[in-house]
Amino acid sequence: MRSPVLRFACTAIFSLGPLLSGDAHARDDQSVQLGPRPFFLVNDMEDGKLKNELRKCASGPFRKSDFSIGHRGAALQFPEHTRESYEAAARMGAGIVECDVTFTKDKELVCRHAQNDLHTTTNILATPLAATCIKPFTPAEFDASGNLIKPAAAECRTSEITLAEFKTLRGKMDAFNPRARTVAEYLGGTASFRTDLYAGPTSGTLMTHKESIELFKKLGTKMTPELKSPSVAMPFDGFSQEDYARKMIAEYRAAGVSARKVFAQSFNIGDILYWIDHEPEFGRQAVYLDDAQTAADLPNAATLADYKAKGINIVAPPTFALLALDGTGRIVASDYAGNAKAAGLGIITWTLERSGILADGSNGFYYQTIDSSVHREGDMMKVLDVLAQEVGILGIFSDWPATVTYYANCKGL
Repeated sequence: MRSPVLRFACTAIFSLGPLLSGDAHARDDQSVQLGPRPFFLVNDMEDGKLKNELRKCASGPFRKSDFSIGHRGAALQFPEHTRESYEAAARMGAGIVECDVTFTKDKELVCRHAQNDLHTTTNILATPLAATCIKPFTPAEFDASGNLIKPAAAECRTSEITLAEFKTLRGKMDAFNPRARTVAEYLGGTASFRTDLYAGPTSGTLMTHKESIELFKKLGTKMTPELKSPSVAMPFDGFSQEDYARKMIAEYRAAGVSARKVFAQSFNIGDILYWIDHEPEFGRQAVYLDDAQTAADLPNAATLADYKAKGINIVAPPTFALLALDGTGRIVASDYAGNAKAAGLGIITWTLERSGILADGSNGFYYQTIDSSVHREGDMMKVLDVLAQEVGILGIFSDWPATVTYYANCKGL
């Protein structure tokens, strides 16, 4: 029997209409391939009812699911926001894929997680465009004993280069080496649980926002663009924040994409309210992202109710916000999750498969409210089950969508 929260979630999904409608589930997409990881995670679970249930789904078939959202594509192993990363996410069954949106010097929209991340996500420092960086590369400094006293640093922005220049760059895994003495060393630093295998000189293809739209149409996925906060003062050369928000939606209209297939996101409530007021078809399912760093930072019940009164239908807090531990150490829905549901808000959350090796007792940001009850890699599936069945989320961003796709297919989400 479904819990009251889950029954509410079903009602919320129905009332939001477009969120899980459309053709993503109707297509018998035989191209979905999950690879070994989901099966490894299920096998690693503690013995019990959930493990047995998930094991029974091992033979598939597996299809795209809107519950599975490709976070920057498939960023666990592919350079984020590249063609290759997006294609990998779709192949793993992500029904929705994300392009984070920022702009170039000539005010063209491109897919990058931040306007000022080119030094860690591309090869710009190893190209002549390094001369455009607002903070050139400076090597690390060490004391006489070899202790780091000043880390290596750089800052390079899309707003300092044209679209044509941007397209000459190659994406790499988002990382840097703070102990670097050279640019080559600085461009390293990829976390041990990731890989540089797919970040070679012939891959890492950067994308414009328009190109991402056409690719996602070809791949048969829905789209969740995030309007990123500019690193430059706005208006930028006459380009205002409203112009920026308007331009992003205009590119979907120009491409003939239905608003039903687009989930525009922003951490800036002003952007969400702009879309609600001026682009109501898109604003109806715009996603207001919550940037809380700890549980203490989360909005209270009254604030969540106010979001709904303003016309916001979906919120997206980090995963830790939705989870808590009961007196026995069991993972359960948090008070925030209950308050959001009581306010009539749908919930999407972020980000699975972004915390590296679990069960070391220090799993970081996304597990901070439940870390003491995470003991093995397979516990990721237990967390996902609580989010789906007790919290009643509408979908979850993942750096490796295959994990979520497996669960979603098994549970019929």
